[in-house]
Amino acid sequence: MKAFMSEDFLLQTETAKRLYHDFAENMPIFDYHCHLPVAEIAANKTFENLTDIWLGGDHYKWRAMRANGVPERLITGDADDFEKFQAWAATVPKTLRNPLYHWTHLELKRTFGVSEKLLNPETAEAIYTKCSAMLRTSDFSTRRILERMNVRVVCTTDDPTDNLEHHLALKAESGFTAKILPAFRPDKALGVDSPSDFNRWIERLESSAGIEVKNFDSFIEAIRQRHDFFHATGCRLSDHGIEQPFAADYTAKDVSNAFETARQGKKPTPADALKFKSAVTFELARMDAEKDWTQQFHFGALRNINSRAMATLGADTGYDTIGDWEIARALARFLDRLDREGRLAKTILYVMNSRDNEAVAAAVGCFQDGSLPGKMQFGSAWWFNDQKDGIEKQINALSNLGLLSRFVGMLTDSRSFLSYPRHEYFRRVLCNLLGNDVENGELPGDMELLGGMVKDICFRNAVAYFGIDAR
Repeated sequence: MKAFMSEDFLLQTETAKRLYHDFAENMPIFDYHCHLPVAEIAANKTFENLTDIWLGGDHYKWRAMRANGVPERLITGDADDFEKFQAWAATVPKTLRNPLYHWTHLELKRTFGVSEKLLNPETAEAIYTKCSAMLRTSDFSTRRILERMNVRVVCTTDDPTDNLEHHLALKAESGFTAKILPAFRPDKALGVDSPSDFNRWIERLESSAGIEVKNFDSFIEAIRQRHDFFHATGCRLSDHGIEQPFAADYTAKDVSNAFETARQGKKPTPADALKFKSAVTFELARMDAEKDWTQQFHFGALRNINSRAMATLGADTGYDTIGDWEIARALARFLDRLDREGRLAKTILYVMNSRDNEAVAAAVGCFQDGSLPGKMQFGSAWWFNDQKDGIEKQINALSNLGLLSRFVGMLTDSRSFLSYPRHEYFRRVLCNLLGNDVENGELPGDMELLGGMVKDICFRNAVAYFGIDAR
């Protein structure tokens, strides 16, 4: 019986061990999509305790705690930090075979050196006391954690109306080894389904862009102004968290009518809303192509399905699920229109529903144009899929239908500074799959050939693809 989480964790063969330890283990991290709070990086925040850094905002853990019968007071409520940690520690033994069990112990081991104890009610106090004491020191500030994890680039997720003050402050500094850049997330520009929220957002857009939004054209011009501002600040990626590709036919009159309806505080019809979203998404894609950005699309999240929880706790609290919209037809229409106009930017497509893996992996192959390796990317296993099984499925779909060797690799997609061992987790899964293929005679045992590909996927492909200096 193998020891739990040894140095050869998830590595089943000698070839896998060599690939991981000799090629993957020490590669830097290029985290091109995450939700880290940039204000905490700019302030170089230290954390009061393990609950502060580990449980706040982590809806993965919150979902598991609720499933374990933990009352909300001990999750998002008014219980003190140690009580909440005790509730999490009591949940962890019940997460066996859930990826949280792996992530929890990998993060404790890599960040705090906790390797002799499993987290449970009996060990909770000792682990909490040790880790909290470490967190209160300067060696575990936000910046030092990034440096210790060998993170070279972090792209956060930022609304177009954000003034990027913290990014600008970091840009003006020297001596911090990680490069922290914004990414343009214009989801709220599509929000005509909720006119009150949409109009509040337009007020912020007008203020930040210095443009009065009188009609759809001035609306797009205000967004373009913010796009320019983000570019000047170092942004080179956009990101869209949308249910499905928006690719309906529309006229200027259709879009103007939907915009004016929402501005009057009324919901457009579903058909008109789809036309509006299609038009705005297309205009945003044009902007990205003009500036040689990379556009990312995260498809398939069905959000806030528990209305009671939404009313009491709000969004992003663990009540999103996997949607099942049709992807392929609209995606083909969207990409084809951009390609016809010569406006198809570098593109990464992620799916929440793994049934769409092959459809998207095949679709991106139809729009590779030879202008650069891997211009069109089937993105890494995302959200509900970023565990061993989901990662393997994504890698296999990409391998079968595209070029795994050109893949830009893993991202963190997390709000937690302790999540960087997920890159290690991905790398171990990758090396294990390749190692098994070698042992089965399905790939040559050429360590330099395979090891070079591993290094590319872990880091080097992202550096070349995004064009961001990662020194």
